[in-house]
Amino acid sequence: MLTDQLKKTIQQAYRTFLENKSLRARNGQKVMIAEVARNLAAIKTDDEGVRTGDPAVVVIEAGTGTGKTVGYALPALAVAQHQKKKLIISTATVALQEQLIYKDLPDIRQSTGMDFRALLAKGRGRYICLSKLDQLLESQQSNQAMADLFAEEGFRIDTEDSPSLELFQKMLEQLATSKWDGERDSWPESIDDLDWQTVTTDHSQCTGRRCSHYSQCAFFKAREGLTKADIVVTNHDLVLADLSLGGGAILPSPKDSIYVFDEGHHLPDKAIGHFASHTRINATMSWLETASRHVKQMLTRHALPGVIGERLEQLEPAFGDLKEQLGLMKSLLLSVAEFGDATETERSTVVQYRFPGGKVPEEVRAQAEVLKAGFSKALDLASKASDNFKDAMDGELDGIDSWEAEALFPAVGAIARRLDNCHELWMAYSIVENEESGEPPVARWLKHMTFGGSEDLEVASSPILAAKTLRQVLWNHCHGAIVTSATLTALGKFDRYRMRAGIPKDSRCEVVPSPFQHDQAAVLNIPAMEHEPTSDGHSEEVAEQLTRLLDNTPGSLVLFSSRRQLKDVYALLPEKWQDRILLQDDYSKQELLRRHRRHIDDGQQSILFGLASLAEGVDLPGQYCEHVVIVRLPFSVPDDPVEAALSEWIEEQGRNPFMEISVPDAAMRLVQACGRLLRSETDSGYITLLDRRVVTRRYGRLILDSLPPYRRYIA
Repeated sequence: MLTDQLKKTIQQAYRTFLENKSLRARNGQKVMIAEVARNLAAIKTDDEGVRTGDPAVVVIEAGTGTGKTVGYALPALAVAQHQKKKLIISTATVALQEQLIYKDLPDIRQSTGMDFRALLAKGRGRYICLSKLDQLLESQQSNQAMADLFAEEGFRIDTEDSPSLELFQKMLEQLATSKWDGERDSWPESIDDLDWQTVTTDHSQCTGRRCSHYSQCAFFKAREGLTKADIVVTNHDLVLADLSLGGGAILPSPKDSIYVFDEGHHLPDKAIGHFASHTRINATMSWLETASRHVKQMLTRHALPGVIGERLEQLEPAFGDLKEQLGLMKSLLLSVAEFGDATETERSTVVQYRFPGGKVPEEVRAQAEVLKAGFSKALDLASKASDNFKDAMDGELDGIDSWEAEALFPAVGAIARRLDNCHELWMAYSIVENEESGEPPVARWLKHMTFGGSEDLEVASSPILAAKTLRQVLWNHCHGAIVTSATLTALGKFDRYRMRAGIPKDSRCEVVPSPFQHDQAAVLNIPAMEHEPTSDGHSEEVAEQLTRLLDNTPGSLVLFSSRRQLKDVYALLPEKWQDRILLQDDYSKQELLRRHRRHIDDGQQSILFGLASLAEGVDLPGQYCEHVVIVRLPFSVPDDPVEAALSEWIEEQGRNPFMEISVPDAAMRLVQACGRLLRSETDSGYITLLDRRVVTRRYGRLILDSLPPYRRYIA
């Protein structure tokens, strides 16, 4: 419960913060502090501090200007320290992680007098693997086979006397002189993904405490620091990766942790992506050949003891059988798929087919069973060989030295990981769901790609809702959790988020008031338009409207729903207008915003043309953005297989997927896009929507009423 002493601690910290910052208390921030403190403090525990009651999850929508970080961090930290728990703050973007660790949390510590230590947690893949680096530089032959084995689909590295090896030698020198800490993000220059892939590792290849480089390992040094931290700042992907390993493998144990998911509206989609499976058949067949060659080389070059040698010898014919069965599956899939219209880019052409209801034909399911069994057998052999190498490193297996086992283990671990991924995919294709369970089906689809004279068939499977997964791996196991974002409601309700995130039924969901005076600071303009977005002539009319709307505005943001229309409208504008425009595709996001700010600082007009990624997480206060133009309502792309499968499932239940999914999703995205205008209490400006469906369609009123109370001008 929220004791008087704990309440006093939180209140005093907040008063001190306001006094030291010369700030007035914000009503929304006060409400948020109270909600977080009351709900976390109410968690019931046993004598050992383990939660005994129902999952404790609080969902809070807090708009820009609320001061969310103080609103959750201050009370959550006080409760976590009182209950002897770790506070894990997870975000969706690197920018917010860095803001928290380098700015917001140090500011809270300094301004409140609270004593805590905060550290940034990253996955193994952000750190150098000294064992790999050492092996790569020591033995420069057969590097290509090793690289292909470790790499994801499509990655290759240069070998022999390449610039890559010069880079790796420089890395070793910098590590040896303590001028670099082994973290990718602290290396002074950009590192190509292809190069980094070769010298980092994952849990399947890491030997942990058995590694001869363990005491110097950058990852384990960083992880050791987490045990001393009160607050761990990380990202949704790493939280999900840790949970998929059972929890506590990378981050502190869920039962001993209170999570805060900032930018929490991303969590369900992140979970869906994390637990999806996919493989490219040709790429996998090519990898099987590479793995077979590498296993053969291992057997030829090393006198491995009986049990390991026998298992590796059995892998070679298993790889050959799998390749043959994959070829049969590819032919079968191509014969049953009814591909739709092609999507073309400069480099590739893609056609897609989704299995209706996620149901695959019986002959496909039967072949998936064969592949599942084959990959399961190969995985069992590779996993047991991997365990044998671990035994050898511990001195528990005769006939092989520990240093030799350590050198060979990562390759076998990489093989096991890839086999496991394939096994998961084909298991998903072999399962027959119980239609009576009421659970949503799995989405299954194919993509046939042609690129540069080559072709491949991607086979994919994904849950269509993350609700069940998040309940099983997160909500049911963590001590407590706060989910917050500026956009968690849709059409004024939390129903959409509850459905997608599996929030426990009795969880508290609150909207805290925004400090912005929306009706005084912004005007929502819906001009007269002859064309709707779905009709010919809309792009021409958009170009006309832009020259009128933005003529005297220093900084503007124009948001499109499709890259094609963005380019069409740009091409339709006069040259003098094109000179004022920065296109999102021309620069990285960071460089795009830097150029935009510089142009305005130099007294020039600057207009950003962007897509969905600029509709959130972009902070352009004051004159940097005084007009946001939204070209059309942000309905989701109709060919997204997961969303299409979800809509199909809802329709089969006699419900209306357009009103349950499409309209709420569009409303939420529109709120996010409009939120680019007001970034502080002193900002003001205009929002223009060039899509009159909000006034001509029945659902339009629902979408309009979900927006903040801007002054409206509807022609």
